[in-house]
Amino acid sequence: MRLWLILSMFFLSACTNLPKGIEPVNEFELPKYLGTWYEIARLDHSFERGMEQVTANYAMRDDGGVKVTNRGFKTAEQVWESADGKAFFVDDATVGHLKVSFFGPFYGSYVVYELDKEAYQYAFITSYNREYLWFLSRTPTVSDALKQQFTKQAKQLGFAIDQIIWVNQS
Repeated sequence: MRLWLILSMFFLSACTNLPKGIEPVNEFELPKYLGTWYEIARLDHSFERGMEQVTANYAMRDDGGVKVTNRGFKTAEQVWESADGKAFFVDDATVGHLKVSFFGPFYGSYVVYELDKEAYQYAFITSYNREYLWFLSRTPTVSDALKQQFTKQAKQLGFAIDQIIWVNQS
């Protein structure tokens, strides 16, 4: 029983680690990050499969954490779906590395590894491994140059760029 508990704690903490070779941004300013972001691109995963018009909204919680509300349109079912979660900084509040939970005590890593630090207009995010990747923007469309920057950087960092989904925001 004790071994199972130790292994469980190790596994759960591993989900909030950084992926090897990817560092979160420094000088992160949470107040500037709050608000609504549009999902421009992502790698496919079960909890967003078949969704379009995906947004993420970040707002402060009373306990100092961040309320996370993800929303998207499931095209096959023709319904809107949303999920509420919570996020907290892993260490320093000036580093873009948070842990986020949508399922009780289970947290996953939320790593902002690229950010428009001037105006907070776009962000590239991953998790504890390279199976998760998001490109968020304050606007539902972005320039081709920014799309190319995202793809080029994702390829250099070892993400499966041939599996990127460009999200329909219309």
